[in-house]
Amino acid sequence: MRFQDKVAFVTGGASGLGAAAGARFASEGAKVVVADIDEDGARRVADGLPDAFAIAVDTADASSVETAVRRAVDHYGRIDVVFNNAGTADAPHPLHEFPVDGWRKVRGIDGDGVFYVMKYCIAEMLKTGGGCIVNNSSTAGLTGQANVSPYTFAKAGVIGLTRSAAIEYAAQNIRVNAIAPTVVWTPLVERFVHNAPDPAATRAAMQNYNPMPGIPRPEDIAAAVAFLTSDEARWITGHTLPVDGGYCAQ
Repeated sequence: MRFQDKVAFVTGGASGLGAAAGARFASEGAKVVVADIDEDGARRVADGLPDAFAIAVDTADASSVETAVRRAVDHYGRIDVVFNNAGTADAPHPLHEFPVDGWRKVRGIDGDGVFYVMKYCIAEMLKTGGGCIVNNSSTAGLTGQANVSPYTFAKAGVIGLTRSAAIEYAAQNIRVNAIAPTVVWTPLVERFVHNAPDPAATRAAMQNYNPMPGIPRPEDIAAAVAFLTSDEARWITGHTLPVDGGYCAQ
C-alpha cells in the first residue's frame, strides 16, 4: 500500500497506459483522478476503482488543465502523484511533407500539454509539502525515428523539461522523472495490428522490435510508474527510465 492516503492525478487515464497506471495506484491505496478528453471513458475507468474521480480535460488547452487540477483539488484536497501521460501521434510523413496542422496538434498535446499539467500540479504540490511526477516520453525521445518528426520533437522536449523541473523543485520535495516506453500492447496498438494488411506479420515485427522478444503490456509500464512515484525511489529525480526491452541499449 505504497500510496495509501495519497491522491494520484493521471492524464490520458481513460485507456491504455493511463488506465493501467490508475488501476495500479488504486491497488496500492491511492485515490485516483482519471483525467481524459474522453469523459465517458474516464468515468468508466473511475467507476471500476475503489475511490476515483473522473474529470474531462484537454491537455493542449491551458485553461482546461487549470480547471481540471482545481476540480481535483476541490474534490480530494491535494495532489501527491502525477502520471503525465496524455499523448497523441499523427500519420507518418517525411519532415518536409508533414502538415503544419499535424505538427501543431502533436506538439500541443505531447509537448505543451505536459508543461501545462506540470505547471498547475506543481503549484498545488508546493502548498502541501511536495509530490512526485512521472512524465511519459518515449524511446522516440531518446533515439532518432523516421517520419514522426513532431512526435520525436515533443518527446525529446519532455525529457529536457523533466530534467529542468527536477532541478528547480528538488529542494521543495518534488521529484520529477520520465519513462520512455517502447511500443506497448495497448488497445490502440491492437487495433492497428488488426487493421494492418498482414496482421500476423505486423505483430511478429513488433514482437521482434526490441532485443527482448515480445511486446510489453500496459501493466508493465504501470509498474515502472508506480516505482518511480513511490518512496522506494525517493533519491531518484531528473531521470528518464526506458521501459524498452533493451531497445535504447543497441
